[in-house]
Amino acid sequence: MNTKKFTACIYLYHTHAVKNLQDMTIVDTDPVRLAKYYSDNNIDELIVFDMSTGDAEHEEALDIIKEICAAVEVDVYGAGNVHRMEDIKKLLYAGCKKAVLNYSKPENIAITEEVSLKFGKDKIIAAYNDYQVIADNKELVEKYVSLLLLMNAHMIRETAAITALPVMVQINQLALNKLLEVFAYDTVAGVTGNTINENVKEILALKDLCKENGIRVESLEAAFKWSDFKLNNDGMVPVVVQDYITSEVLMVAYMNEEAYENTLRTGKMTYYSRSRNELWLKGATSGHFQYVKSLTADCDMDTILAKVSQVGAACHTGARSCFFNEVVKKDYEENSNPLKVFEEVFAVIKDRKVNPKEGSYTNYLFDKGIDKILKKLGEEATEIVIAAKNPNANEVKYEISDFLYHMMVLMAEKEVTWEEITEELAKR
Repeated sequence: MNTKKFTACIYLYHTHAVKNLQDMTIVDTDPVRLAKYYSDNNIDELIVFDMSTGDAEHEEALDIIKEICAAVEVDVYGAGNVHRMEDIKKLLYAGCKKAVLNYSKPENIAITEEVSLKFGKDKIIAAYNDYQVIADNKELVEKYVSLLLLMNAHMIRETAAITALPVMVQINQLALNKLLEVFAYDTVAGVTGNTINENVKEILALKDLCKENGIRVESLEAAFKWSDFKLNNDGMVPVVVQDYITSEVLMVAYMNEEAYENTLRTGKMTYYSRSRNELWLKGATSGHFQYVKSLTADCDMDTILAKVSQVGAACHTGARSCFFNEVVKKDYEENSNPLKVFEEVFAVIKDRKVNPKEGSYTNYLFDKGIDKILKKLGEEATEIVIAAKNPNANEVKYEISDFLYHMMVLMAEKEVTWEEITEELAKR
C-alpha cells in the first residue's frame, strides 16, 4: 500500500486565499501566512491553485507562490493558469516541486509530452474531473505523468480500474472517519481539499488512526528505539542541534523518551525542559520551530546530533545561536567555506546599499544604477574569456573573482540572495 499523504491547498484569487474554486469567500488575506499555518500543523504537502485573471495578476500570484515555497517546510505543487510550457517553467522556477496540467483543457493535454521531457516526469501532475479523459489518454499519462489529481471524489473506483498511477483526491466535505475508506484504495496517494484545510489541527490524530488501522502515512521512521540509547543519570540524552545548511551549532538540549517519540511523530524538535520539568516543543510559543532534517547518534549511543531547519532564532535571547559568549580565541586562519565567504562579502555589499560609505566603489556602482552595473559585469565576463587564453591560470582566478563581485552587486540591486541561487542550482 502506498504511503498516504495529507495535502492542504490554497485557492489563490486576487492575492487572497479563498474558500475553493467555486466559492470566492476570503479565508485569509495573507496566503503566505496561511501556508505557514498549514506547514506548522503537520501537513505533508501543499497545493496552490492560481485563480488569477490577466497577466499582471498572474505575475503577482507567481510572486506569492514563490514566497510560499520559501516560507514552508513541505513540498508545494503549483496549479492553474497553465497554457504553454513557459507556464510550467514559471511554477517550477518559483519553487514548486511539481506543476499541474489541467486535463479539462485540450492545450494542457497537448503539452504533456513536451513538459515532461523538458522537466522530468516526476515534476508533472495531471488534474481531471472525469475519468474518461484519463482513459482516452492512458498511454500518455502513464508515460509522462507521475501523479493524478482527481477533482471528483466519486470517480476513485473508475480511475483505479483504468490505471495504477497514484491518485491525489480532492475532497471538500467528508466525515473524518470516512478517510479510512478512501485510503483503502491502493492507488490513492493522499487527500486534499477543504476536508484537510478545515481539519488541519487533527492531522496528527488522523495519522495515528491510520497507523492503528495498518495504513502507512508520512512519518519519521527511526532506525533506533529509545531503549537503544545510553541514558544519563536523569534518564535523558543530550542533543546537539545544528543548522542543516550552514552547519552552525545552534543549541544543546535534552530529550527523554516522550520527547524523542514526539520528535519522530511531529517532525519538529521536542525536548524535555529540566528547569521546568516538562515536555518542550521548540517554537510552540515563539513560532521558532526546528524542523528535523536528520537525527544521528554518536559512537557511544549517548548523544544525538540533530540537523534542523531553524525558523527564526534558536536562542531564547533572540540570538540565532546560543553560542555567542566568546571565552578565549587564538588567532588562526579558518578554512575557506565557499558559501560562508560568498555570504560575508554579499553582506558587506548589501550593507553598502543601505548605509553608503564615502569613496566606496560599491556605492559608486549603486549610484550609477543598473546600466553601469550591467556594463561592468559584461566587461568582467569578457576579461574572463581573455584570461582563459593565457597560460597563467592565476589570471582566470583574478578575473572570476572580479566577475563574482560585480555579480553580487547585481544580486543586491535586484534583491536576489545566495540562498535562492543555490536552491535553483540544486533543483537542476
